[in-house]
Amino acid sequence: MSIEQKGVIDIVSIDVKGNAVLTISDHLPWDVENEHLLLLQDKINSYLGAIETGEFYDAYPNGKNRNIIIRIVAFESPNKDGFHFLERAKGILTSAGYGFEFVQKSFSDISGEL
Repeated sequence: MSIEQKGVIDIVSIDVKGNAVLTISDHLPWDVENEHLLLLQDKINSYLGAIETGEFYDAYPNGKNRNIIIRIVAFESPNKDGFHFLERAKGILTSAGYGFEFVQKSFSDISGEL
C-alpha cells in the first residue's frame, strides 16, 4: 500500500493509548509542481471519506468508539509548500476531532527494524 493507492487505507493499528491510527505510507519526494502534495491531499480525503461513510468501521470494527489519528510516515523531508500543507491539514483535522501526526523516517530506520 502507498500514497498512490487513493482508495486504500495503508495501515490500521491501535496505539498504546487505545487510539485507532490510520497510517499513510509516503515514499515520494516532494516536488516543485506539488503533485505529491495533491496525492497526499487525495489520500487524506479518502481516509476521511471512509471514516465518514462508515466503510472504515465495517472493515475494522475494532476502530469503533476510539479516537482516530491520521499518521503520515514519510521518507522525504517536505519542501516549503509541503510544510505549509501539513500545518493546514493538522489544523483542519484537529478542528474536526481527529488527531494528526507526521513522522519522517529514513530507509536506514526501516532496515534497522528488520
